[in-house]
Amino acid sequence: MRRSASKKKSGQSAESVTTDLFRSASSKASTKEMDRIDHLFNQYANRSSNLIDPEGIEELCSNLEVSHTDIRILMLAWKMKAEKQGYFTHEEWRRGLKALRADTISKLKKALPELEKEVRRPSNFADFYAYAFRYCLTEEKQKSIDIETICQLLEIVMGSTFRAQVDYFVEYLKIQNDYKVINMDQWMGLYRFCNEISFPDMGNYNPELAWPLILDNFVEWILEKQA
Repeated sequence: MRRSASKKKSGQSAESVTTDLFRSASSKASTKEMDRIDHLFNQYANRSSNLIDPEGIEELCSNLEVSHTDIRILMLAWKMKAEKQGYFTHEEWRRGLKALRADTISKLKKALPELEKEVRRPSNFADFYAYAFRYCLTEEKQKSIDIETICQLLEIVMGSTFRAQVDYFVEYLKIQNDYKVINMDQWMGLYRFCNEISFPDMGNYNPELAWPLILDNFVEWILEKQA
């Protein structure tokens, strides 16, 4: 009886030893991965500010073989939860690359198509769409974005998903004189519009519902155009 008890005891300790070894190995691997992520950050960071600045981002894009206006760079900023346009802090870089399991440029390049799939899931896209607007608020206490920038942003963020709506809305924004800037409420209203309203007949658009006024005007403009 005693023997089997001692056997059981030693079996348990062997199991816990294995668990400890596994924990130690994965902790070492995680530390090494973070070292490589840090090393990569230092390749692109400006030494005096310890930030990856617009110049560093341009070099990063060049090594990733993508344009700096490519939507996937904006998606990368979203994954990092980057706060300031054109800059990545060390912490943001670590957060994004660790989540993507990318500690080299080739791994980051391979991670971009997967990141795009992740962002384009409806559960994530609304958050990304709102983030894209906030990311363009470059001044303190800024609440709205000028029409020209909004047109460019719409092209990048929604152009491939809602081509017709974006083309019409951009055309409308360029010819109308009522709005010089767009705010977050109007920006999110357009997202809802693209997802909910049948286009271009707009048979289910109800101006009595709480749409931003700019969308009522937009719909009116299209219906006149069609008539």
